[in-house]
Amino acid sequence: MRTLSILTVALCVAIGFAATALAGDDAKNVTVSGTIQCAKCLLGKEDATTCQDVLVADDKSEYYLVKNAVAEEHGHACKTSKAVVVTGKVTEKDGRKWIEATKIEAPEKS
Repeated sequence: MRTLSILTVALCVAIGFAATALAGDDAKNVTVSGTIQCAKCLLGKEDATTCQDVLVADDKSEYYLVKNAVAEEHGHACKTSKAVVVTGKVTEKDGRKWIEATKIEAPEKS
């Protein structure tokens, strides 16, 4: 029984290290400035069947906003665009960049 416990702990540690290694650069937070716009209502994306917030960065790259508590707190931009600075983790899925926001704030005024 003791051997089984030791093997279980060792396996858990190995899985933890493997998960950390696989996450690599994807786990780093980035900060992107731009405007949040609705993919369906404002951007007119043909494949958008429901409202979905998209961060259109200052360099015109697009990041679909993952729906989480931070995004919900910020509110949806349906027929308007909101200037923002978003900090979060960027991933890629189905040919799109997605950002899972950890912070959304108004840009600093100059």
